[in-house]
Amino acid sequence: MTVMTDESIPPYSIEVAPLTKPAGQFQWAIRKRGKLVERSDRPHVSQAKAHASALAAVERDLHAGASGRR
Repeated sequence: MTVMTDESIPPYSIEVAPLTKPAGQFQWAIRKRGKLVERSDRPHVSQAKAHASALAAVERDLHAGASGRR
């Protein structure tokens, strides 16, 4: 029997999705253990740029948590 714990779930997940308006652009959402933490506030011109922006947001969240600011 395997017991799942919170430590077995990756704490962050990044979802990048295409936008319908403006067409051809992308947005991202960050989830922490399945719960929405942050969403992009502007469209990104490529999937790679949206993902890079989301990674930067995760880094900010990690640093804010390490310094006690949230």
